Amino acid sequence: QVHLEESGGGLVQSGGSLRLSCVASGFIPYGDTLDQYVIGWFRQAPGKEREEVACISGYDGSTDYVASVAGRFTVSSDKANDRVYLQMNNLKPEDTAVYYCAADKYYSCHGFDALYWGQGTQVTVSS
Repeated sequence: QVHLEESGGGLVQSGGSLRLSCVASGFIPYGDTLDQYVIGWFRQAPGKEREEVACISGYDGSTDYVASVAGRFTVSSDKANDRVYLQMNNLKPEDTAVYYCAADKYYSCHGFDALYWGQGTQVTVSS
């Protein structure tokens, strides 16, 4: 069972920055590494559907972003420590949401279907 845990959320003013961290564990007994997983960052605001905002492939390091965050958010991985980060710059009030990381054993962000989920971390951006 893959376990994911997010951290780094908080309250920030519009235009500010936050870095979210997602630490993955539990896949080593299966002989896997983060190289074999896609990690996605999702968010859900009150009254809205959950949306995927960023994704990184452990296989080749390719990334993908939803248009609303492209150029402001950057997803990266630290495979030595089984961590994936979401650097969020120039935050806007509409970025306020609970942010989740999710994983699946797959090779590409395209066709990625999240199987394992973290508990989420709240990001609040004040105007």
